Amino acid sequence: MIVDDSASFRTVARLALTKAGYEVVEAVDGEDASAKLDGRRLDLVVCDLNMPRIDGLSFVRHLKTTPGYQFTPVVMLTTETEEAKKAEGRAAGARAWITKPFQPSDLVDAVNKLCL
Repeated sequence: MIVDDSASFRTVARLALTKAGYEVVEAVDGEDASAKLDGRRLDLVVCDLNMPRIDGLSFVRHLKTTPGYQFTPVVMLTTETEEAKKAEGRAAGARAWITKPFQPSDLVDAVNKLCL
């Protein structure tokens, strides 16, 4: 699942991941993503940090307390570079942090490592 309020970033991420053989579900923010935690299998979540309605960290905290999704790996894909934000992300359950702008190959590499 890709969770990002930017359609262009969702498109770049979706194209990179589908080219690498992954199926992608898109969500426009944390609220939309939460509604899609409906029992479908998610191997991994790529999530922006700064979004309207429900931000990325709040969504990740929700994901990690939702039955069936507690162990779903999360990659934060965001413009934030501060160590404090990264620490918050790790505490919430994020396993990797990629800073925008990003190389699609870096995203695919991170997803490949976490989906093993």
